[in-house]
Amino acid sequence: MTPGQILCAVLMALAIGFGGAWQVQDWRLGERLAEQAGQFEKELAAISNKASAQAQAEQGKRLALEQQIVGQDQKHSKELSDAQRNQARLRDQLATADVRLSVLLAEDSASGCNVPAATGAVSVVHAARRAQLDPAHSQRNIRITDDGDNAIIALRACQAYVHVMNTK
Repeated sequence: MTPGQILCAVLMALAIGFGGAWQVQDWRLGERLAEQAGQFEKELAAISNKASAQAQAEQGKRLALEQQIVGQDQKHSKELSDAQRNQARLRDQLATADVRLSVLLAEDSASGCNVPAATGAVSVVHAARRAQLDPAHSQRNIRITDDGDNAIIALRACQAYVHVMNTK
């Protein structure tokens, strides 16, 4: 063998050795990458499961809150409906003279000046004199109290809603 052939043979042996070493390194790197991929998949699955559980918990809270708000709304709607029905009944009774509104008459014993009342309009309630209100004034007073009642019911509904939203 000539020195060139020996050199060529040595270089070939070295190349084969290095190639084998590279193959071993490549195999080890592939094995590590496969382990890392498996670990990554496990971590990703754990994160996904946790996010899913958290989303379900939030959805449950939202549904409970919606049901609570619906219950509050139904309660206040019924309360408003009942108040409106009672107000309408009272207005009807006033219109048909079944019921008359009256006021207590002030008696000023020092001046001897009493507000006169019609004979049919006076009644005795704990010995106090009363006078009936004109039906038009009675209707006006009822409308004012209706508006007040409706406002109070609406305010209670708003307060309940705010309370529910602040406790979530």
